Amino acid sequence: MARLLQDPSKLHPSEWHTANRMQRATTESQKSRSECMIAESWRLVDEIEKTTQKTQSDVNKKLEQRREEIKFWKQELDNKLEQIIHETDSLLTFKNRLERALEGCKEQFVVAQKCLLYRQRRVGIDLVHDEVEQELAKEAEVFQAIIALLGRTLEQTNEQIRQNRSAKYNLEMDLKDKFTALTIDDYCASLTNDTPHIIYSDNAMKLEGNFVSLEDWIDFSNINVEKADKQRNNSLALKAVIDGILSQTADDMRRQCEMVNTAFRNRVKEVKDAKHKLETLLAMVMDEIAAQEKNIAALKKAIADKEGPVKVAQTRLEARNHRPNVELCFDTVHSSLMSEVQEITKNIQRQDALAQAQTELKALSHRQLSLEEEIKVKENTLYIDDVLCMQMRESVCINNY
Repeated sequence: MARLLQDPSKLHPSEWHTANRMQRATTESQKSRSECMIAESWRLVDEIEKTTQKTQSDVNKKLEQRREEIKFWKQELDNKLEQIIHETDSLLTFKNRLERALEGCKEQFVVAQKCLLYRQRRVGIDLVHDEVEQELAKEAEVFQAIIALLGRTLEQTNEQIRQNRSAKYNLEMDLKDKFTALTIDDYCASLTNDTPHIIYSDNAMKLEGNFVSLEDWIDFSNINVEKADKQRNNSLALKAVIDGILSQTADDMRRQCEMVNTAFRNRVKEVKDAKHKLETLLAMVMDEIAAQEKNIAALKKAIADKEGPVKVAQTRLEARNHRPNVELCFDTVHSSLMSEVQEITKNIQRQDALAQAQTELKALSHRQLSLEEEIKVKENTLYIDDVLCMQMRESVCINNY
């Protein structure tokens, strides 16, 4: 019985109490550690929540700032685009002015050339290198120089329009990208933690594509803006140059055209005066020819009128030469008849006046033909200068394009 009470496999009550204390102590220690862990977890959760909220708030602020920055640059680009479009449209108007001025100048150059060609048809003494021809040649030179200048300016204008459109294209592409970026950032700004369809993205952290620095991003738009400003300023300067060229060339053409027209008017007046004088001389010659013809007729009649008396006198002499014997004496009658025959014969033989008159008539006829030919030359010149050239030049209208 005593051995049973002292069974070695049984623990002492003190061990039991000790074991219970140890269990309680271990449990309380585990509980304490668990409570600390829970407290630490809640603190960590709270800290993470606050950090996440702060980070998300910072991201939202930066996203808003970025959106404002994009909006700012988008507005800048919009303004520059509007300016360059307006300036290009304005430059296109100047280009049209240049083209019309060039076309008008070419037409006037053709008129000057035609005048020079027409005046080559002058004949005789009128085919002279006069003031009209000198001024026409100068006019042709002026028009050639202006055509070359307007052509170069038109090429420069076309190149400037190309540069403007290049700047416009860059602005439009930049604006398109800005619009896309702003649309994406607007979408990002609209997302919240409760937005449906938000997902995990394993590749979100990968820096794919050609990322550029913020400085490069700003520089890119800055360059586009500066290029647009530069081309706009170049356009403004070119328009001022075009205005000056169009004004100056119009003045030069108008002045030279008036010089030519004045020379034409003076020359036409001069030729008309010469023609009038020739016609006056022709009238005088025609009168003189008529008078000379009358004179020749009178001379011929006077000679013809002497044929009867000379025949009578000679017949009488012939008859009296047959008087017989002593009756054939040289009496006063025979002497008078001899004198009459000699006088009439002498007068008949004096035909040099008639010959001289006929020579003068021939010379007057040659003069008549020469004057008539010269008058035709003047008429031809007047037709060329007054009809062909002057009437054609009336259509010339020099505008300030």
